[in-house]
Amino acid sequence: MKKTLIRYSEDVISGKVIACKKHTWACQRFLRDIERAGTDDFPYVFDDKAAGSFFKWMRFFKHRKGPLAGQIKEPHPIEYFVFGNIYGWYHRDTGYRRFNKMYWQVGRKNAKTQDLAIMGLYEQFVFLPEEVAEIYCAATKRDQAELVYDEAVAMLEGCDYIYEGVHYKVAYKKITRLKNGATMRALSKEDRKSGDGTNPQCFIIDEYHAHPTTEIYEIGDSGIGARAQPIVPIITTAGLELNNPCYRIEYKLCGRILDPDDPTELDSYFVMINELDRNETPETIEVGGKKVASGDLIDDIYDEKSWVKANPIACSHEVGIESIRRAVKEAKFSPEKMKGVLTKRLNVWVNARENGYMNMEKYKNRVKSEEYVLEMIRERTDLGAYVGVDLSARIDLTSLAFEIKGEEEEYYVLSRSYMPEDTYLERMAVDHVPYDMWVDAGHLILTPGSAVDYRMIKNDIVRLAEYWGLNIREICVDPHGAMQISGDLIDEGYTVVDIRQGMKSLSEPTKSLREATYNNQATYADYPIFSWAMGNCITRMAHNESIMLDKAKSTQRIDPVAALINAHSRCMLSKPPRKKNPVMFI
Repeated sequence: MKKTLIRYSEDVISGKVIACKKHTWACQRFLRDIERAGTDDFPYVFDDKAAGSFFKWMRFFKHRKGPLAGQIKEPHPIEYFVFGNIYGWYHRDTGYRRFNKMYWQVGRKNAKTQDLAIMGLYEQFVFLPEEVAEIYCAATKRDQAELVYDEAVAMLEGCDYIYEGVHYKVAYKKITRLKNGATMRALSKEDRKSGDGTNPQCFIIDEYHAHPTTEIYEIGDSGIGARAQPIVPIITTAGLELNNPCYRIEYKLCGRILDPDDPTELDSYFVMINELDRNETPETIEVGGKKVASGDLIDDIYDEKSWVKANPIACSHEVGIESIRRAVKEAKFSPEKMKGVLTKRLNVWVNARENGYMNMEKYKNRVKSEEYVLEMIRERTDLGAYVGVDLSARIDLTSLAFEIKGEEEEYYVLSRSYMPEDTYLERMAVDHVPYDMWVDAGHLILTPGSAVDYRMIKNDIVRLAEYWGLNIREICVDPHGAMQISGDLIDEGYTVVDIRQGMKSLSEPTKSLREATYNNQATYADYPIFSWAMGNCITRMAHNESIMLDKAKSTQRIDPVAALINAHSRCMLSKPPRKKNPVMFI
């Protein structure tokens, strides 16, 4: 088995097997691990027999659909690689499995549900045969959670070696192993099953891209703590919501795990990503004689040779290729179908939430370190800052945005947000976002008590301006509820401007900020809480094409961006600083 995986990895790296960059990185990671196996720095060894056991189990079952329906399930080379890794690596001293988390992103119709069902059954019947395993097929909605469970039931029914009434029974939406009571069931938020009290051996998450929060993931991640060798498998396609945790957290982390130039190492996390390649650098690059802008696809979606990168199994037979060919052709003549083809068939993340404000791929290319932004401000601006304020009482964030205009009509953005200390843990539990991490990083500041202390906000405007070396020109506030802080700031000599919250006053700055971002004229300091808020923004449009952010339809908080638009409504009207003329000697 080890030789099979080594040969496969070498074929991928050499180009004999067509694969995307992250797939290639996964194979490089495997070969590095083989070289250092059993050392003090890497105390894991590869067990051929244990890996082979899983594939013997896989061959107990038959394909139920497609061109191979009724035939014994024979593993595809990429299945050998993925599950050979999962079931082949063990700690040299404890004998425990290496990987307890798994992320596999691959296009649809690549046997994802079937593989998860077989894996879940293996964990229930074979992996630890004496343990009373609990297997959960989890999702936010009942029908999605039941897909893997129903597939597992169907696989058992078609198996020639495992018999209902002898080895298992199915009742009340639960598969029970008769020998010891090990179970498999579906679990969903929709069923009002919170997952409290679960003790999963295997917690399966299918199509994680569709989860708006980490709630289901957290149930599995916290529940596996009582098991010695648990696993949380996540198999998904790409999606349309770049602010959902699958893209925002998991996909980003998994890319770093695979990247040989990134120091991130998580030996317990197996990653495989099959996708079309895109330019992930901040610069335009040249590939095969054509220029590819930052964030754009390197691969041609109409080139059938590239499809195998996202569809290693589907592209191994003509029926699968023809299915992709038909979908791509329809999308070519019906652009509204292209989003589905890119995400589901070609496994490309697309920023296309309905009425989403910002293209997050373009935005992320304009995010730089705070140190870089401050350096640019000192070099290219006169330090004149417009401060946007978005206030709240208890529930929302209160946010400040400092915007400074540069000599080439460019904009630089700094930000801070605030939340009442007494409600912070409650909000973190409800919102399922890492407020605690943002507090530790200094991007989210807790104010004493159960309501935001506006005196602290006022003092911080002054403190931050002094700390960053900025000269405050105007402080731009939503007049609703801002009488006290506005009066205090005016008393201290600051110019306070009321920004009316309507399309008439906000449409132009909302459009202008987006245009500046797309034209590489806006640069944002790297604050995860601000980027999260930007991804949450939804717009509404009037009949005359005026737009503004829609807080009512934005399911998560957008206050940091609302504060920035308040600032931008004035900053965009200001004159850029004069260029510094060189000293002339005559």
